[in-house]
Amino acid sequence: MATTKVIGSKPSDCFQFQDPNTWICMTELVSDVVVEVGEMSFHLHKFPLISRSGTLQKLINESTGDDDNKPSTVRLDDIPGGPEAFELAARFCYDVRMELNAVNVVPLRCAAEHLQMTEDYGEGNLVEQAESFLRDVLGSWNDAVRALQACDAVLPHAEDLHIVSRCINSLVSKACADPTLFGWPMLEYYTAKSLEETVIWNGISTAGKPRSPGADWWYKQALSFRLPVYKRLITTMRSRGMSPENIAGSLMHYARRHLSGLSRHSGYSDGSRGGASGTTTVLSDNDQRVLLEEVVALLPAEKGVATTRFLLGLLRTATILHAGAACRDALERRAGNQMEEAALEDLLIPNTGYSAETLYDVDCVQRMLEQFMMASTSAFAASPEITDEGQLVDAPSVELMPVTTVAKLVDGYLAEVGTDTNLKLSKFQTIAALVPDYARAIDDGLYRAIDIYLKAHPWLTDSEREHLCRLMNCQKLSLEACTHAAQNERLPLRVMVQVLFFEQLRLRTTVAGWFFVSDNADQGSSSDNCVLSRRSGELDFAAVSEETDEEGFTARHDELSSAMSAEEIRQRVSELEEECSSMRQEIHRLGKPKSALSQLFQKLGLGKRSSSRQRKQQTPQLPPGSSDKRRRSLDLGC
Repeated sequence: MATTKVIGSKPSDCFQFQDPNTWICMTELVSDVVVEVGEMSFHLHKFPLISRSGTLQKLINESTGDDDNKPSTVRLDDIPGGPEAFELAARFCYDVRMELNAVNVVPLRCAAEHLQMTEDYGEGNLVEQAESFLRDVLGSWNDAVRALQACDAVLPHAEDLHIVSRCINSLVSKACADPTLFGWPMLEYYTAKSLEETVIWNGISTAGKPRSPGADWWYKQALSFRLPVYKRLITTMRSRGMSPENIAGSLMHYARRHLSGLSRHSGYSDGSRGGASGTTTVLSDNDQRVLLEEVVALLPAEKGVATTRFLLGLLRTATILHAGAACRDALERRAGNQMEEAALEDLLIPNTGYSAETLYDVDCVQRMLEQFMMASTSAFAASPEITDEGQLVDAPSVELMPVTTVAKLVDGYLAEVGTDTNLKLSKFQTIAALVPDYARAIDDGLYRAIDIYLKAHPWLTDSEREHLCRLMNCQKLSLEACTHAAQNERLPLRVMVQVLFFEQLRLRTTVAGWFFVSDNADQGSSSDNCVLSRRSGELDFAAVSEETDEEGFTARHDELSSAMSAEEIRQRVSELEEECSSMRQEIHRLGKPKSALSQLFQKLGLGKRSSSRQRKQQTPQLPPGSSDKRRRSLDLGC
């Protein structure tokens, strides 16, 4: 509830408007002085004014002429608070009833100081009365917020009287206090607020125990402050030991409220209207640029206190508003340090430069990626060694999660920007190469990005295509990606052959493993009490107890289930052989292949001199009892 105070004993109807710009004191005596404040004229009397105000006493004595019948005229254009504050001061001089509140006490206190209404001109003068009520106002959070807002209209008088600093200190002391401690200064305010939000249904109140306040309970009230006042508030809170997370949370709320581009991009909306927060006016581009730079400077340096989405939103807005280079560099560095939390849509920052060639700011993303890799170097320095083949030795998966997430993010980003015909090949290769090979479990995402780039840039030479395709590892493509790559006419011929070669090796290994599982399943069906053991290169069986545990049964069931896909694998092998044969015919039609390709074809089993006798020698001898179906599958080259 707002704090108010009534002073004066006479009825308030003594002061009346004669016209919109004239105030008259309705008494039996004729007015003998006219005080002009701006466009407003106050017809008053000398004695009540000079008995309370030293300034008015001096001005009235100086303006008195020889004609005593003509009212004296005094001008007070520089009084703080203007006509409204002087009206309250005049009412006090006449002892007319008036009400003080948190809004009018600030200009009234400044006006009283300007008019020299001190104890030298009467006991209990206006300076003392306003100062006493101001101390009561600072004891309440909402009243202190209103008083601080009222200081904007009477600066720098409020600064000279230390009203601004006193309001800020009062708010900071309440915001920094621990809500869990006994005697929390905001307990009464928060309890009253909870009661106001009580839901009444069917005449019965649903209010219970007031909910405990969160750390962000003061964010909305701080939104209404102008940037200089808000900056002083945040700086004072930091000096008082407020947590970086709490300060960053308030800064994010303040930026989303006042930066129109940031609020639209992040979907932020504040439904509060009136009260302490009020209605936000739209700032100009220059004011928004200044506000953005100040918010970035005020953000705590600790990592993670501000979300990556918020930082990238600030970076996007800074690019649109043409903020300073230092501001953009700071945002790029902070966002790069926690890039694993970014979303793809947040990285698509439009390129607003006049000489920009690409649609999106690719250089900005490259710098953030470099910052992330540099920050991650120390984390991976202590991790286990990585072999030349890209295999990680005894590395915990937790340490790979950030860089793996960023790798997927970069692959998606390259697929989005790859459609831009103005994106240079060197820039695409640089960004893709920044991600280490071990960060990608499979290269399907990178293959998709390369394919999109090749489709958008059909004028690339064969040499450029081959150089671009070296970014991906054909051994790390999934079966679906290999199937697509084998039929992709945009890929260079050498890459297509490599894809077919590694896919055939994978299928050979898979089918060989299926036969091994099938043998185990056949032998296991004859006796449930035998286990497979390998001795001196031969398969022997050893008797085990009749009690088979549940885990062993489950493992055998999984092996049998994996064997069910053998028919699909055999069908894929046949299709792969046909594709290889057609490619061989096409290559020989164009010309005799080079020695390297000839050796590769011989490894694939596609040479012309592959006779039935050689195939027979290469076919492994199957144990007796094996089915013809399995023999035919081995003849396919598996």
